[in-house]
Amino acid sequence: MYSVITTAMNYGINAIPVHVEADISEGLPCFDMVGFLSYEVKEAKDRVRTALKNAGFPIPAKHITVNLTPAGLRKSGSGMDFPVAAAILSAFGIVAEGILRDYVLMGEISLNGKLLPVNGVLSAAVMAKKEGFAGIIVPRKNAREAAILSDIRVVAVSDLKEFITLCQQEFDGNCFYENTDEVWETAYTADFSELYGQEIVRRACEIAAAGMHNLLMIGPPGSGKTMAAKRIPTILPELNREEKLELSQIYSLCGLLDEKRIVRSERPFRSPHHTATPQAVAGGGRFPKPGEISLAHKGVLFFDELPEFSPRTLEVLREPLEERRIHISRLDANITYPADFILVAAMNPCPCGYYPDRNRCSCSAAAIHNYINRVSQALLDRIDLCVETSELSFSEIEKGKAAESSAEIRRRVERVHRLQKNRYEAFDFSFNSQIPGSGLETWCRLDDDCREEMRIRYEDYQLSARTYHKVLKVARTIADLDGQENIRREHLEEAFCFRSPSKKYWRRDG
Repeated sequence: MYSVITTAMNYGINAIPVHVEADISEGLPCFDMVGFLSYEVKEAKDRVRTALKNAGFPIPAKHITVNLTPAGLRKSGSGMDFPVAAAILSAFGIVAEGILRDYVLMGEISLNGKLLPVNGVLSAAVMAKKEGFAGIIVPRKNAREAAILSDIRVVAVSDLKEFITLCQQEFDGNCFYENTDEVWETAYTADFSELYGQEIVRRACEIAAAGMHNLLMIGPPGSGKTMAAKRIPTILPELNREEKLELSQIYSLCGLLDEKRIVRSERPFRSPHHTATPQAVAGGGRFPKPGEISLAHKGVLFFDELPEFSPRTLEVLREPLEERRIHISRLDANITYPADFILVAAMNPCPCGYYPDRNRCSCSAAAIHNYINRVSQALLDRIDLCVETSELSFSEIEKGKAAESSAEIRRRVERVHRLQKNRYEAFDFSFNSQIPGSGLETWCRLDDDCREEMRIRYEDYQLSARTYHKVLKVARTIADLDGQENIRREHLEEAFCFRSPSKKYWRRDG
């Protein structure tokens, strides 16, 4: 007998349908699996054979052939176990094939017949909906994740015996899983009101959030750099439903969805350790998985102690910062993952962290120079804002003066985001930081006074063409925050204020 079951395999952020064909015939008893399979998929036949036996359905001595199509695509992942078992049960007539024709199956099987959760179920559910399937059958621990999509049926199964029983009942209405909690709510635990003082830093964070600009903070240890960075997601506008779903798909691929709050509804804040490899940051593996830059999609990627990261790791950031996506090429696949994030970095001004306070800093000039120049000029050119943080005085800490909350700042940022999206509605970008060079004359036009100011500062700051464009884009954002249609001199001067620290620490003349 012959049967075919549909499953899904993750390919990048999306899933693609894979058909599992099973043929039972007379002849020399064997169990063959074909279809360009990875090792974990080849091992499925041993898991399935033993699981069926222990579940009370031993496989008769027949010639069994299982084929996974399309044959030209390498199949990977343990989620093929359940579809293979279902295809064999259907081919032997234990389960009616017709009942499964409208469902996508996905799951791993243990040797005792239990169904184990797998990664990427959300993408499989999205694919099932797009391809017109009635629903998806998954392990019970994956049910909440699959049920994020309210308009697709989800059948939750604990083991093979329960699966067979449900099939014999033809999936009556009582077997469909539904989420009863509100999974789309957004809630942050941090707030900008907790950050005392540091008005310049707060201003830089607001500008960065308003125009989606990259930010570098330089200052001594304990001056609030990390604290400010962690609060930037709280002043960004709330993600819409499509963005939350896309972000949740990325986290589902990595098995990082929170069981308590299954949807990634908050903008992410990712802070990899400085020992992170280029592959951990960019993503990789034989069949590439998302890295930190994709996990930070629509949020903040924070590099603390920036000079401590290896040069190879830092250079990985260059393409994603420009393209807003990352291309990963491997032997078995060429994958593109989204990587639209704000890069926020923090660093000390010297190895000990206290330069230029020579009462506490004992670093030599050579040590300071070598430490600072671990950050390449190519990476600095991709950072829009640079700000120095200072240590708080005792009075600032003791008084604890209440500062603006994240909600108050977010209202201004939301207004500027709406303005930018309306302004660039006809183009393939949405924010000032993404304005192409050809659009600067249109949206960042300077009057004669501002143009002369820019000429003087360009030579004084020894700007490159890229940093010149960055200054104009930051000035455009500052003008938007100020409610002005055109860039004025004060907007340009403030934009240059946020280039001053980089001019102070990285001088092109060495």
